[in-house]
Amino acid sequence: MSNLKETRSRITTVSSTQQITKAMKLVSATKLRKAQMAITQMRPYAEKLQSILGNLSGSIEDASLAKYFEEREVNKVLLVVMTSDRGLCGAFNSNIVKRVKHLLNTKYAHLPKENVTLLFNGKKGGDLLAKLGYPAIMDNREIFQHLEADNVFAFAQSLLDRFTEREFDRVELVYNQFKNAATQIITNEQFLPVDIQAYATEDSSANNDYIFEPSKVEILEELVPRSLKTQVYKALLDSFASEHGARMVAMDKATENAGDLMKALRLAYNQARQAAITTELSEIVGGAAALNG
Repeated sequence: MSNLKETRSRITTVSSTQQITKAMKLVSATKLRKAQMAITQMRPYAEKLQSILGNLSGSIEDASLAKYFEEREVNKVLLVVMTSDRGLCGAFNSNIVKRVKHLLNTKYAHLPKENVTLLFNGKKGGDLLAKLGYPAIMDNREIFQHLEADNVFAFAQSLLDRFTEREFDRVELVYNQFKNAATQIITNEQFLPVDIQAYATEDSSANNDYIFEPSKVEILEELVPRSLKTQVYKALLDSFASEHGARMVAMDKATENAGDLMKALRLAYNQARQAAITTELSEIVGGAAALNG
């Protein structure tokens, strides 16, 4: 009987867990639709902005924007690590942690630990990587709770200021790029300094017949910082959509596994119950036979 009680208790526990995972899947699916809409609307804007800058790239060197493109010896590095605030999203966070560790052990292995700073967006990254002994900035871990353009642009401006003030010689973003609900692409891209060739296009000289008002330089002084801030915003939206996609898939798989486990437990319970009934009947029949004898 103790075995039956234990199996029945496990069935109840697994059933409750299945209800929770199913509810979390539905919540993530709802949030994913909003996050996916946000990133799909942002990408054309970001691409168009970069295209405009490509057409004006010939004037970048003449503008007072060289501070964003200045290549200097890399002695101090800032890695902006984008993870989630919560777990239960499969390998979403662990993949980012692996990529950051890989960068630290290969690309930046020649630098002392105190020269590589980790800036965390999302609590999980801070919890998992702060133990490595590298300088950590935790101020923006809760940025996903208020993922709005004004907040992100202010955060991106702080990155620009830290680079131009020579606090860091390179700023790199590490995040999950959203492809679809089941696929996230682990990405690390250089944010600062900006590679001027990345803005150049084949038809960058095709705008010679245009009259610009105000001048190209004045336009660039507004567009270059905005483009860089938009790049950070896009990366955060990518990470946010990827998180909910990964959690939805993980909870769907967990719900499916809970169903399979419940089937196995119910089968084991029925078999044990049938064996117990058979044993009781055998004892009754044996007892009756002994009395008759």
